[in-house]
Amino acid sequence: MKTCLLILRIWIFVSIPVLAQTPGNEEAAVRAVVARYVEAREKIDPAAIEALFTADADQLVSNGEWRRGRAAVVQGATASSRSNSGHRTINVESVRFLASTVAIADGRYELAGSPGTEARKMWTSIILTKSASGWRIAAIRNMLPSARP
Repeated sequence: MKTCLLILRIWIFVSIPVLAQTPGNEEAAVRAVVARYVEAREKIDPAAIEALFTADADQLVSNGEWRRGRAAVVQGATASSRSNSGHRTINVESVRFLASTVAIADGRYELAGSPGTEARKMWTSIILTKSASGWRIAAIRNMLPSARP
């Protein structure tokens, strides 16, 4: 009987963290990383931006520049934020899990309020991976929609 109770206690101890990782919690965690990314860009905070990305991250931006590696992503993001002083927003419209440790967050990306320019309305796809340290951004694809023919 004592052995059964011990096994039950161990099973509960091991299962609770796994059960707590519901899809809703994981989606909220992914959305939180995207929100922290926008906040770090707004503050032009290189250390905060760097902490959100995997070492091999890359970013393809709407002008065709492809930033490869975390250092290039951080440098490009901070330079872009300095030269485009408008307010950035990303409204995540969907989060899809390709696996328990891989997610795609798709959303509308807007840069508004730069002096003398119209708001740039784009789409972004952010690919995130989960490790022991949590969700990190592995790739970003920004797209500027073109007019339909």
